[in-house]
Amino acid sequence: PAHVMASLYPFWQNDTKTPKVDDGSSPEIKISIPFIFFGVPYRSIYVNNNGVISFNALVSQFTPEAFPLVDGRAFVAPFWADVHNGIRGEIYYRESRDPELLRRASKDIHKHFRDMSSFSAVWIFIVTWEEVTFYGGSSTTPVNTFQAVLITDGVSSFALFNYHEISWTTGTASGGDPLTGLGGVMAQAGFNGGNITNFFSIPGSRTPDIVNIEETTNVNIPGRWAFKIDGREI
Repeated sequence: PAHVMASLYPFWQNDTKTPKVDDGSSPEIKISIPFIFFGVPYRSIYVNNNGVISFNALVSQFTPEAFPLVDGRAFVAPFWADVHNGIRGEIYYRESRDPELLRRASKDIHKHFRDMSSFSAVWIFIVTWEEVTFYGGSSTTPVNTFQAVLITDGVSSFALFNYHEISWTTGTASGGDPLTGLGGVMAQAGFNGGNITNFFSIPGSRTPDIVNIEETTNVNIPGRWAFKIDGREI
């Protein structure tokens, strides 16, 4: 049988887009319910063009560093690399309490976390990087499409990463090849808790293997990684 591929949560319609600015981000988004990340409740989110969703402060840094970072920034990184949506692609985001989306999210959590069978999502935040290319690229260089979905019931918090198509890893300012977007300091995926102790890197981060992340998984669906992120441990 064909592989079950990770399907993206819906985007486009009614979503907000980030500005097409190099190293740009959304304005501060005050969220309607605290999102608990490594034991800390946050009420403020930024969607950053460079593949990062951060709490309380924006992240404009374009060359990824290995986790943990020492500077106190707390963020979720589906694919931290030098995206330039001013050249090609869009970055969409949506905060939602839509019952249909919440049902879908709850079902995914039940499927991926057997011990969370009574989980009922009350809030979801979907960010989609659609066909974005890299800094130093052009309208014909490779593109990446990926998504992060934050889900909470106010107590337990989860992140789903959906990798639809990953074709490049590196912008030219980070040593990447201007035609392929490969080489140099490659993308980092995972979580940085904002303290030195809490962090997680998806295997292959900052190595050439990260370009194949859409073939990998921790939940038996190629291209999907799922994490519980509210506690001290991911």
